[in-house]
Amino acid sequence: MASDAASPARPTTIWSEIRTLAASPMAPFYVIVASVAILVGVGSLMVLSASAVIAQATEGDPYYYTVRQLAFLVAGVIGAVILSRFKPAVLRGLGWPVWTLAVVLLVLVLTPLGISVNGNRNWLLIGPIQFQPSEFAKLALVVWTGAVFHAKRTRLHEPAQLAVPFIPLGGIILALVLAGRDLGTGLIIGLIMALLLFFAGTSMRILAPLGAAAIGLVTLLIYGSGNRMSRIQIFLDPDANTDLSSQPMAALYALASGGWWGLGLGASKQKWGGLKTGAHTDYIFAVIGEELGLFGVLLIIGLFALLGWAGLETARRSDRLFNRVVAAGITGWFLTQAVINIFVVLHLLPVLGVPLPFVSYGGSALLSSLMATGVLLAIARDTPEARAFLAARKKRSRTRMTSVMAATKED
Repeated sequence: MASDAASPARPTTIWSEIRTLAASPMAPFYVIVASVAILVGVGSLMVLSASAVIAQATEGDPYYYTVRQLAFLVAGVIGAVILSRFKPAVLRGLGWPVWTLAVVLLVLVLTPLGISVNGNRNWLLIGPIQFQPSEFAKLALVVWTGAVFHAKRTRLHEPAQLAVPFIPLGGIILALVLAGRDLGTGLIIGLIMALLLFFAGTSMRILAPLGAAAIGLVTLLIYGSGNRMSRIQIFLDPDANTDLSSQPMAALYALASGGWWGLGLGASKQKWGGLKTGAHTDYIFAVIGEELGLFGVLLIIGLFALLGWAGLETARRSDRLFNRVVAAGITGWFLTQAVINIFVVLHLLPVLGVPLPFVSYGGSALLSSLMATGVLLAIARDTPEARAFLAARKKRSRTRMTSVMAATKED
């Protein structure tokens, strides 16, 4: 006689639970929110710790940079929330307007309205407002590319349709950034363009020659600048007794002295001059390693890994080309810039002047990154699974409200 007893359930493991959670409709959305929130929180705390010394010395107020960072953080969060509620169709319609705006602002940088910082002419001063248009150009480039590729989605298998107008018009943004002598940001924008072509399905037969041409251009730009050549020489010989080599070496000293758990929050020694003006900007990862140790370093890397998974999972689940390209492009931007910044601090790349997204001090960089996060969240809400889940939740909410109102009327 067959037994009616139910078969024992298989024991669940933590990995099966994680896989179940990861497969849920809104998992990428919440992982993006959580990872960015923690990165921004840690970044704000470390900006306070890393900038207090130089802020007191130069501005007479140890909270000067922290207050400014928090102001941009509030504005960025508001912008991210607003953009996250946009329908992708609305974002797609903004493609050409934001490309035009980005080009206009980058052209203005080359006029008397533009100002130079550390030898790079990449800032725009309009009245009391000073910002860096190239940071916002990254987001404009991604959204515009998504709109262009979506409009040509049935013809992208043709190389000519894929390249035009993407390469010449995207190249205008890149050329304007390079005209301001900002090679670091130009390199990021060039890599974003390459990633967008890759995510659109471009074959390596096309990407390889473009990559070779890009390497040749970067080589020419380096050889044409004495400052850039000195950075390469310092990278090859970090022990060179020069003023420029002290900053990369200080970053290595900071990471080496952090140990497992760090010296403690606020206890960094290298921020007292070894890292010069980069302790709270491009070299904040070194201060994290010194004050929070290997734990802090792995925390930052792990958060970017989670953000990368959530962004690429959003792209994979999307059923519209615009959504896939934009989600993958924004994710590629964040990860590429984070990897370059961390590699520079670890002395695996020459100094490029690239901030760590969400963590380094910089109002333009933080604001543009949070706005891009809002766009990414809007797309994460628009995957087929997310649309079905949100529609069902909205329907259940309406049903419960109708039942309560009906019961009240009968009483």
